[in-house]
Amino acid sequence: MARDDSALITRLLSTPLEDLLAEARACRGTRQGPGTPARMTYSPKVFIPLTRLCTDVCHYCTFATTPSRLEAPYLSEDEVLAIARAGAEAGCKEALFTLGDAPERRYSAAREWLAERGFARTIDYVRHCAERVLKETGLLPHVNAGVLGEEDYLMLRPVAASVGLMLESTSERLLEKGMCHHGSPDKLPAVRLASLEAAGRASVPTTSGVLIGIGEAPEDRIEALIALRDLHAAHGHLQEVIVQNFCPKPGTKMSGADEATEADFLRVIAAARIILPGEVSVQAPPNLNDERLAELIDAGIDDWGGISPVTLDHVNPEAPWPEVEQLAAVCAKAGLPLVERLTVYPRYIGSAGSEWLDPAIRPAVLKLADAEGLARDSRWSPGVADKAPGSVLMPLGRRDHGPVASRIHRILDRAASGASLGEDEIVSLFATRGAAAQAVVEAADALRAEVRGDTVTYVVNRNINYTNICTHACSFCAFSKTSIKAGFRDKPYNLDLDEVAGRAREAVERGATEVCLQGGIHPSYTGETYLSILRAVKDACPDLHVHAFSPLEVSQGARTLDMPVADYLAMLRDAGLGSLPGTAAEILCDDIRAQICPDKLTSEEWLDVVGTAHRVGLPTTSTIMFGHLEGIEHWARHLLALRNLQLDTGGITEFVPLPLVHMEAPFYRRGQCRKGPTWREAVLMHAVARLALHGAIDSIQCSWVKLGMDGAAAVLMAGCNDLGGVLMDESISRAAGAAHGQMATADDLRTAAESVGRTLKQRTTLYGDVASSVRSDEMA
Repeated sequence: MARDDSALITRLLSTPLEDLLAEARACRGTRQGPGTPARMTYSPKVFIPLTRLCTDVCHYCTFATTPSRLEAPYLSEDEVLAIARAGAEAGCKEALFTLGDAPERRYSAAREWLAERGFARTIDYVRHCAERVLKETGLLPHVNAGVLGEEDYLMLRPVAASVGLMLESTSERLLEKGMCHHGSPDKLPAVRLASLEAAGRASVPTTSGVLIGIGEAPEDRIEALIALRDLHAAHGHLQEVIVQNFCPKPGTKMSGADEATEADFLRVIAAARIILPGEVSVQAPPNLNDERLAELIDAGIDDWGGISPVTLDHVNPEAPWPEVEQLAAVCAKAGLPLVERLTVYPRYIGSAGSEWLDPAIRPAVLKLADAEGLARDSRWSPGVADKAPGSVLMPLGRRDHGPVASRIHRILDRAASGASLGEDEIVSLFATRGAAAQAVVEAADALRAEVRGDTVTYVVNRNINYTNICTHACSFCAFSKTSIKAGFRDKPYNLDLDEVAGRAREAVERGATEVCLQGGIHPSYTGETYLSILRAVKDACPDLHVHAFSPLEVSQGARTLDMPVADYLAMLRDAGLGSLPGTAAEILCDDIRAQICPDKLTSEEWLDVVGTAHRVGLPTTSTIMFGHLEGIEHWARHLLALRNLQLDTGGITEFVPLPLVHMEAPFYRRGQCRKGPTWREAVLMHAVARLALHGAIDSIQCSWVKLGMDGAAAVLMAGCNDLGGVLMDESISRAAGAAHGQMATADDLRTAAESVGRTLKQRTTLYGDVASSVRSDEMA
């Protein structure tokens, strides 16, 4: 052992406990990186005890038994799937496969049962069942199958998001006669360390841990944690370390053994947090410690492990799982909101962690993940017909009365003063949960009332998407069509000028004050094409405001005419263009754009076109498309880019969050993205935008097409002041699978506004008053 480690062991065992606990809490406070609020996590799981047979005979275990005490050596596939389906129905995300070490090595009954079904080893049957659970229920398997080799881990990678193997202890003395591991060859520390190292070489996210109170010395406990630290330093694969306290069980050889004292247990938890790198979570089982949950939090843990609403803990059946609501209350009191996670931790999910997830299992992980790589908090997604969670008056549901970190209050105060927030500060707001998230929403709504009052505005408009033929291959777009993309919901089309003009006239007849013109990047379109479309509309309807042409279309038009963008925008302005939609922004971060729209404008090019439009006198809107591959840090950078542009040019009229509608998006159908933002994320996007853009962009608009009308009403309580347009003939969201229709009436919008105690008022595109002679409050 290194001299430094000897000194570390001495320090960790001799430091007064209260001082050590304080040090551990401080370490936990820095674990998640700058800007991220502290939280507690857990994994909602279902427990699948595939077999209770084991080659080992640990003297404290009641899980392992003999074939004569079982109806069958293994659960059948039908039994496995029944448990998994019950878990999925109850909202679980993880299927925990727990079993003894290779029972076929000891029991002929196990060998014969496996052979009859075509399996040579238990681990082969594990893989088969995990694959079925993954494919048929969507739950993510986590496999605790004992000691395995690298080839076994590689075999599991396509069907298991993570694996687990408790180290328990590095003390070989525990294998001596009369000790707990005597007669258990798989508990030899070198064997278990080798298996954990093999998991690292196979690049499988791994859980391990230590067991406290089984006869080990205090030094042994720290040495085991150091061994795990060194394994992670070599391979980076330990996502969490469990510090588990031994509880004597009747009917075992250690039924009369003494448990570790609470002080010793808390000391090892604190030592784990201090020894292990910040990225490795420290976990303690809540069901074994239900009377000292707050004490475990104070010792530095940040995770509770798996908790099942369906099955008991088969390893500790005498200890029921705590109620999640009870656990959440304890965590909230400590200022650490309880958050669901997946069996695989966030850092192994994002693009930086792509090596850790096999391509075969990655789509299932992304379906269950939110923007931080944690678990989605509901089944809701943008565009679905289901009602949004919560209520219109409380968009994030019931209030959480836990404390809110002073740092969040300071950020909210800075935002309200009009200060430009830093990226870390905006990330902190997006990462809030529980009481802190509610504080963000309330602060945003108070700022909305101060800046925009209680009037909710809208515009009567019509969308005219003149072509859905596009040369670009954006991975999120189900609207555009080429010979490759044809065959989804719509067929390729290209409207002629008479049709475009006719639709504009119909819009005016139905009370529209605006027509929004956008289309795909048609290979034959030039700058003259866009000018001709604009002139056709203005000739037909001279007084109609034309809100048209994305920055991408403007760039294409200028390029085809071989002229500067500024000159081309001036031509459009002089021909009657009133404003530009700030679409095609997606995420203004080129690392994400390279994955979702590699042949579109870069972030800088988009910002340059929009800024140029402002400089020639053409106002624009601004947008973000979120909920696919990006993270909350990308959201922060996007908002800062818009804020900086607006402070420079001043031409943005509004900010419109556009949550991804995933159902028909090509990259979702290929299993390459998430299911759009969660409801919490959708609410916070509007709220944080209000705060981060304060003093620059004063109008925050929501998309009822993507959120649903009840969802749109709810975000009116989260800083939003505008419901957008009635959107006659909206087709882009519909092509992506949205279920909320192509048009709303003024009465629909008024009902939404009045549901939160606001009044509705029609506006012009540029937020002017609409003359009574053209007002269309009763538009059908």
